[in-house]
Amino acid sequence: MRQIRFAQTQEIDALEPVLRAYLHEAIDVEKAGLSVDFKEKHELEYPEEFRLVLVGNAVLKAAFEALTPGRQRGYILHVSGAKQSSTRTSRIEKCIPSILEGKGLNDR
Repeated sequence: MRQIRFAQTQEIDALEPVLRAYLHEAIDVEKAGLSVDFKEKHELEYPEEFRLVLVGNAVLKAAFEALTPGRQRGYILHVSGAKQSSTRTSRIEKCIPSILEGKGLNDR
């Protein structure tokens, strides 16, 4: 979470050695130029039914790509959560109006 919360200054004094160690570690990591790549976790696989609908409808594809990454992720997870192809297709059809309006899955 990259944060430590304190309610009183005495808590800071009690954790001073630990906090100093954390700071030195963070400085070492920064100097070394290390970073964490989170891209793999965010790459979602589109269900085949959804991919076909987007390929067949340029307006829908443009509207979907205009959504924020979080909203796109919500739709992809919602559609891919269905086990049967017919259910995935049904979910896609129900989501199309919201996508065209630029809304997320749970937006009203």
